[in-house]
Amino acid sequence: MSVSKLFWEDFHPGRVFEHGPRRLPREEMIAFAAEFDPQPMHLDEAAARATMLGGLCASGWYLCGIVMRMIVDAFAHDAASMGSPGVDEVKWLIPVRPDDQVRLRATVIETRASRSRPDMGFVRFDFELFNAEGVRAMTLSSSMMMARRDARYPAGGESETKVAR
Repeated sequence: MSVSKLFWEDFHPGRVFEHGPRRLPREEMIAFAAEFDPQPMHLDEAAARATMLGGLCASGWYLCGIVMRMIVDAFAHDAASMGSPGVDEVKWLIPVRPDDQVRLRATVIETRASRSRPDMGFVRFDFELFNAEGVRAMTLSSSMMMARRDARYPAGGESETKVAR
């Protein structure tokens, strides 16, 4: 296990982390769908062509897993992450096809010190997944809980910063 390098104090609105590209192998997409999302548009090319998606595409839940892996590889592995209270919103904007290359952009939107736990703070992110052509394929909004470098701050101290949208 490595020593954390990024703490709550290291995240500020507007900070961007990027990762990728990552190729999404056909076999991996289909194997995921067969196990967890066995719908025709994720399993069978001929059946998928008959759907509104016009061809085989990745399950949105597969993409959520890929995004999580890319978040870990981009910064969370080296951060004092304490998990997440949940996902606010996920949108799948365009089909992602077998063997596509994707890249991730994570933008810090807001930071807030915990009112009840001075040892942690919240960092809200907007995550965007882009295909090889640079088209946004998926968005995900979520907060992460991060340990603070110095937990001696009083609860509510250094409370909140936001990025202008």
